[in-house]
Amino acid sequence: MGIAAVKIKIMPTSPDVDLEELKSKSLELLEKNEAKNPTITQEPIAFGLEALILFFAWDESKDLDSFEEELRSIENVSSVEVIDMRRAFG
Repeated sequence: MGIAAVKIKIMPTSPDVDLEELKSKSLELLEKNEAKNPTITQEPIAFGLEALILFFAWDESKDLDSFEEELRSIENVSSVEVIDMRRAFG
């Protein structure tokens, strides 16, 4: 198995959610699950709502579905969606 480049979109429950806290909890889970080179950006959606975009390297031999479930269990997360996943080379 190799390494996958993964991009996940996390939607908060409302525009009032503290995105810094959401970023912090997401980073904790990324570190716990041994994701490499994580970056988190914010993407405006509509009416003040912003999504978090997580981009990281993931060992393909590990289960990504269980990681998604961990992200969904974070308080104030409405949805989690893998928006891109491809094998990384180099």
